[in-house]
Order: sequence, then C-alpha cells, then structure tokens
Amino acid sequence: MLRVGLTGGLASGKSTVARLFGEHGMHVLSADMLAHELMMPGGVVYEEVVRVFGRDILAGGEGSAFDRAKLAAKAFDAHVPRIAELNAIVHPAVLREQERWMEEIADADPQGIAVVEAALLYEAGAESQFDKTVVVVAPEELRIERYAARVTGDHGEELQAARADAARRIAVQMPDAEKRRRADLVIENSGSLAELAAAAEKVTLELRGWL
Repeated sequence: MLRVGLTGGLASGKSTVARLFGEHGMHVLSADMLAHELMMPGGVVYEEVVRVFGRDILAGGEGSAFDRAKLAAKAFDAHVPRIAELNAIVHPAVLREQERWMEEIADADPQGIAVVEAALLYEAGAESQFDKTVVVVAPEELRIERYAARVTGDHGEELQAARADAARRIAVQMPDAEKRRRADLVIENSGSLAELAAAAEKVTLELRGWL
C-alpha cells in the first residue's frame, strides 16, 4: 500500500483534491475532522484542551462541546498566538490515530492508496508517516478571498474581518515555498475546478505508478 500525505495552506483547495482522490478510488482520511472528533466531549484530548485554554471555551455547561469560535480566537490571537500550544496537545493524538487507520487500510487493501489530508502535515512532524507527500498551492490573495467568501457572503465589515482572520491564520502556517520544497508532487490551484480536477487526475496516475 502507498501512504500519501496531502497538505496545503488555508483555502488552498486541499479538501477538494482529497474528494477528487476519493472519487479515483483512494482511501481518504481528514486529519482536521479526526482532530475535531478527538476534541469532542469524551475525546482523548478534550480535558487537556479545557485545562490549558479555560472553561470559557465551552459552548454550554460542564462537559459541553467547544465553542470553536472562542477557541480559534485564543489560538489565533493577534497579540499572543497560542496555536502552538493547541497543536502540541492535539497533534500527537491525531498522529497515533492516523497510523492506526493506515495500518487498517494496509490490511484491507494491500494494493491501495491511503491518503491523509492534513493542513499542518509538515508542521506536525508527520512527514515520516508517508511514502509520498502532495501539496496544493494557490496565491495568498486568492486564498484570502476564497476563505472570506466561504465564511461570509456579506461585503461590508464582516467580509473585511474574514479577510483579516484569513491573513492571521496564513501568517502562522508554513510558507508555500517551503511546502513545495518538501513535497514530492505539487498541485497548482489558481484556476477553475475543471483545471484542478485534471491536475488531480494526473497526480493520481503518478501515485499509482509508485505502487
């Protein structure tokens, strides 16, 4: 089985590429969704996140799910960013679950391709888990506009706030130039969905060539 790490910055289009890979018959896991599950009440990192970030991040009473907006506000605070603290809690648990999932896929489909979509693949030190890594890139200005359009349809102060939020998030992520340097394959996503689909199909053929 081929283990593939798929990454890209905020609003680069990596989730769309992950979906396209799935349509081509690959097994796909979202590390972000996995992290969300692990942070739910009863999840393995829930109590530690509450201890470090405070009970004011809870959406309701004791034992409730996180208010994701409040947690994000603390993690991406413009004055004192705490995303590294959050990642230090969550990433080890995510890496363990990713490894367990890939082992299950290897047993079930030895000739298959297992893809883990992870925004912070390199930052989490997960590169060694994979045989190949693929990065999706797009111009920063385009990514900011995509993110803003995704979280709000307004064109006033709310849109400006979303743009500022996107810029803050991008600033704490690894630059695309470094991701390009580390990746085995790069997918450019500055055009249409049809162009992205064609690029994903080309990469699919290349990955199958490594089986």
